[in-house]
Amino acid sequence: MPVELVVEHVLTSIVVGVVVLGVAFSPIGRAFAHRIMHGRAPRQLETADPRVDDLTTEVASLRDQLESAHERLDFAERLLAQARERGQLGPGNGK
Repeated sequence: MPVELVVEHVLTSIVVGVVVLGVAFSPIGRAFAHRIMHGRAPRQLETADPRVDDLTTEVASLRDQLESAHERLDFAERLLAQARERGQLGPGNGK
């Protein structure tokens, strides 16, 4: 094989390698890598209706209120259980 042909193949390989590395570390290459690793990004739901935002806020508020009521109920149940263990409560009405 002539030397010129070998030099041409080596230079072609080097140029192709540099181009591949350049694309791989470019923003486009990083985007492809992210897409391969993490899959397609979920579509964002567009809420053009302000009622959806209002309802979302109201649901969050109701969740907070329910959580607060649940904590108070747990506290009251613990107090009643402690009082029953100490014998401070009567037997009840038979239920």
